[in-house]
Amino acid sequence: MPRDLPIGNGKILANFDDDYNLRDLYFPHVGMENHTAGHPIRFGVWADGVMKWISDGWSVEMRYLPDTLVTDVHCVHPKLQLELFCHDCVDFHIWVLLREVIVKDLSGRDRDVRLFYNHAFHIKENEIGDTAFYDPRTSAVVHYKQNRYFLINLCTPEKCGVDHFATGIHDWQGYEGTWRDAEDGCLSGNPITQGSVDSCIGINMTVPANGTAKATYWIACQQDYEGAARINAVVREKTPEVLINRTINYWKLWVNKDNVDLSPLPASIAELFKRSLLILRTQVDDDGAIIAAADYDAINFARDTYSYMWPRDGALCAYSLIKAGYSDTSRRFFQFCLDVISPEGYLLHKFNPDKTLASSWQPWLLNGKESIPIQEDETALVIWALWQHFQKFREIEFIKPMYRKLIINAADFMVDFRDKKTHLPKPSYDVWEERFGVHLFTAATVVGGLEAAANFARAFGETADAEKYQTAANEIREAIDKYMWNETEGRFCRMATPKGDGTYELDMTIDSACYSIWAFGAMQPENAKVRATMKAIREKLRVDTEIGGIARYQGDNYQRVIPAADKIPGNPWIICTLWLAQYEIAMAKSVNDLAGAMEILNWAVKRATPCGVLAEQVHPFTGKPISISPLAWSHAAFIMTVIEYLDKWRQVRT
Repeated sequence: MPRDLPIGNGKILANFDDDYNLRDLYFPHVGMENHTAGHPIRFGVWADGVMKWISDGWSVEMRYLPDTLVTDVHCVHPKLQLELFCHDCVDFHIWVLLREVIVKDLSGRDRDVRLFYNHAFHIKENEIGDTAFYDPRTSAVVHYKQNRYFLINLCTPEKCGVDHFATGIHDWQGYEGTWRDAEDGCLSGNPITQGSVDSCIGINMTVPANGTAKATYWIACQQDYEGAARINAVVREKTPEVLINRTINYWKLWVNKDNVDLSPLPASIAELFKRSLLILRTQVDDDGAIIAAADYDAINFARDTYSYMWPRDGALCAYSLIKAGYSDTSRRFFQFCLDVISPEGYLLHKFNPDKTLASSWQPWLLNGKESIPIQEDETALVIWALWQHFQKFREIEFIKPMYRKLIINAADFMVDFRDKKTHLPKPSYDVWEERFGVHLFTAATVVGGLEAAANFARAFGETADAEKYQTAANEIREAIDKYMWNETEGRFCRMATPKGDGTYELDMTIDSACYSIWAFGAMQPENAKVRATMKAIREKLRVDTEIGGIARYQGDNYQRVIPAADKIPGNPWIICTLWLAQYEIAMAKSVNDLAGAMEILNWAVKRATPCGVLAEQVHPFTGKPISISPLAWSHAAFIMTVIEYLDKWRQVRT
């Protein structure tokens, strides 16, 4: 189930499903240790002897408050004759998730209303050895295991502490959990349970006829009981209302830095631009990792997730933040890369947010020979993006410790990791992680990475290194033109496989990733061969339905919803469609030439969920999210496209 309304602060990341159940709670790293393991934290309302959980008959509209990472959720239940106004946030500073619920009566009579919350924690992503207990010192329930503590509490303006509580067994020997205990409006009061546990808490409210009453719920996250209790005390002292309001103000300040003038854009595009910045920020860990996505439901397909730092995705996300003026965020990402780069100068497949090596399917032994399990574009794009950072912010002292270990180390690897005869990069895995060979995307990004390294070397006065890297970049550029162009097809290939005699077998499948031939400086966008390649992408990868968009490549079967057909080469991907817009922008010579890019930006707005989330891909007939949602790269691509549009718009007007 796609996720909506991500909220976070760099230590905590929480996601909701489209029923408004809290489904993911990551702590203390964004994307690492989902302590719900995808199980819902249920929210229910009891009134007039009837319990209705939020997924049972409620009409739910989910949005954010404008320019914030604070939710604005409206719920109505016709049978209960109640209306809810909810605001969720993670405090921008302390480690606490808060929810304010305003309950309104629609029946015209005074009401006894009770709110209930059920927690089926799987701390550290498993249910073994968890404990849940009622804590009389804080009038709250605490879940803990080892060094992870979650203190859960409730309050109204009149009182603080839960009115109902129970702990019990969940997901073991047929036990469903204490949420069943809550359905009569009361809880057993069982004070402690160990093993595969859950808990339920509740609070009483008196709602006047046609009036409202308010209650606030919070989860304090810490690494010991004392820390969780201190956070609970801060919430009670400052009040949840103050914490929510200060978080609203913080994110409004953050997203409105005035680095980008959005006034030339339609309001819907400007709104999604700012929403994309905010959603992308939720995917950034305080220690620098920019994860691909935190949609935990991906685990149901491969027993693994997207909650990792791929250096390629991270570099392109960092680039979008650089263009938008967020140097602190991109700086932490490059520090992460400095800490994890190998002594040989390459970045491996992907990393956990705590900088340990993540799971991988790329082998160290291939066809009986030792092989480096990399996608070389991941190394190249980090150096390319780092140069963009330096050009934008000129942070010399920040670059200084990175110069040898990261920049020169990676550049020397890229120079050496080439075929000595053809000068093309040696084979590695492609951007889509499906094929092993020499890829146009890889070769083009290596040109960009080596030219970035040459620029750094010139800036530091090391002319010999600068010449070495520039020469290698030029050699790869010439080799792309010589070995990866197919005269018969009149376009570049997506992949070349060495045949052992100095020649290559070309894979001529039309692939949107071939946009890379111009995107990182390997060739100019006006080049006739680039034009021909982009023309093939535009014409052959267009999804010929009312939804439209661009597919990844011909015959893409990943998450495919219908059998292969000429008019539907694959599902529409957000990033692939935006790449076409970026090319339209690069080629524009007048304001009128930007019309195609504007059309694509409007297309992306229509593909976002009502709360502004962009998925990886969408259904070719319904436009509904497919696969991972939200995808950080999709939001980064939208940010990049908007900024490039604005830059070109001002240029051509001048």
